[in-house]
Amino acid sequence: MGNKYESLEELRRKKALLKKDISGMEELLTFENTKESLSALTHGFTDKYLKSEIQPDGETKVALKTQEIFKEVSNTVKDSLLSRHSVLGFAKSGAGLNVIENTLKIAAVTFVGNFAKKNLRNTNWKKKAIGLALIYLAPIILRFIRQKLENYQKNRTTSSMEQLI
Repeated sequence: MGNKYESLEELRRKKALLKKDISGMEELLTFENTKESLSALTHGFTDKYLKSEIQPDGETKVALKTQEIFKEVSNTVKDSLLSRHSVLGFAKSGAGLNVIENTLKIAAVTFVGNFAKKNLRNTNWKKKAIGLALIYLAPIILRFIRQKLENYQKNRTTSSMEQLI
């Protein structure tokens, strides 16, 4: 220890500086000034969301800036949802394709169902026959078309693989 310091006075100055640093850290850890303590703990992240208010009794209280929080959340949501790249990325992803596919299926079923219901309530027997055909024959026809499309896609994929080889 004698080698580190030249004199006893230098050692006392170091000790005073260390005591000052420790008391500053104690103030932060005891939250005597809550806003400053939170700022130090979060490295300044909370500064724009907190404000110090002086109460009528003279006590200082920390309050949230709700407008700032709402603005930040709305900007983040708007940027993430309306970003062209994120929309295209979602549409190209497997989940996006499943959502789009399921939405189209539900839309088709709803459209055909409403059209069939409208025709079944009609007094004309031809319209009722069309409604019944839509209810009973449309699923069979759609299943047949889907199988044919899957077979066509499979055949096309295999032929393109053969061309590559």
